[in-house]
Amino acid sequence: MQIELSALLNLHLVDGIGSNRLRALVNKFDGRLEAIFQADLKELNTIEGIDLKLAQRIRQAANQNYAESQIELAQKHNTRIITFWDKEYPENLKRIYDPPVLLFVRGELNPTDHLAIAVVGTRVPTNYGKFSAETFSRQLAREGIVIVSGLARGIDTIAHVSALKAGGRTIAVLGCGVDVIYPAENKKLFYEIIEHGAVISEFLMGTKPDATNFPRRNRIVSGLSLGVLVIEAGAKSGALITANMALEQNREIFALPGNINSPKSFGCNKLIMEGAKLAMQTDDILDELRPQLNHLLKKEKIRTKQVSLTPVEQSLLESLSHEALHIDRIASENNLSISQALGTLLTLELKELVRQLPGKYFIRV
Repeated sequence: MQIELSALLNLHLVDGIGSNRLRALVNKFDGRLEAIFQADLKELNTIEGIDLKLAQRIRQAANQNYAESQIELAQKHNTRIITFWDKEYPENLKRIYDPPVLLFVRGELNPTDHLAIAVVGTRVPTNYGKFSAETFSRQLAREGIVIVSGLARGIDTIAHVSALKAGGRTIAVLGCGVDVIYPAENKKLFYEIIEHGAVISEFLMGTKPDATNFPRRNRIVSGLSLGVLVIEAGAKSGALITANMALEQNREIFALPGNINSPKSFGCNKLIMEGAKLAMQTDDILDELRPQLNHLLKKEKIRTKQVSLTPVEQSLLESLSHEALHIDRIASENNLSISQALGTLLTLELKELVRQLPGKYFIRV
């Protein structure tokens, strides 16, 4: 169905129209949007959810010129506006209850983007949460899974960065216009995602990141994905909103178990109690989704870079685990001086095999 973008934008701006009513209008008139503006009020009133007042506002929309300014802004920011009826529109998103009629896209959407997992969580994670978000996102990306998140501080940012470092694709869904970078400190990451994935939003160009936008954003995060992985979420975390929306969309929900005394793990533990799949390793997610993935995953996984290690480096690496160890203990267990251990650990960190945490603690990646 060929849709005139300018006319669709004018309709989209009508107060009270909504995505579902807009789709009903387009289908009723077989995509002939000019016919909608010229239709009799009584004819418009026959469409479910459209009363006479809304029908009058629809008729008046023909005279709006705001659509052209949106198209110009989109062109200025290298943004494509994709409609629900376009071939590029994500298949997963089409199947939710209230898919957006318009998507503003910077970067590229690929046919394989339906192989996606959303990774979400608190904006202020613990070291456990940071490590887990990094590990799951990196390993899923290496399996050819697209990582979807919301570009927020904390878990979202770690998920995007880890996917990119692994050589994978990632999609950021915004609660503002795609010409508004929020949070500002993610500017560099914002442009990296555009180069190796996509930044998308249903909100018009220039829309500010108001709090009311984010629940709507979250339904797209889950809607793009086969499942949602929640890594650390407090009792009132926005990640739980995403999980609830995923449940309504018949998506799989995975949660990272955590310390029962940690407020950051309350939401995840509660999700597991209520039936979410407990995720301790990447295979817990892949095995659950295997029926959907078997004929879809890349035949060739993204390979981990092969690195050569000296005997000292190999020995020190084997002494580390995913539990943080202090430099004093590492040096003692490997019969090294503190300076020797730190030098070796720095080399391993540069090879992306070890990660340093605050307080001179180290973990194996």
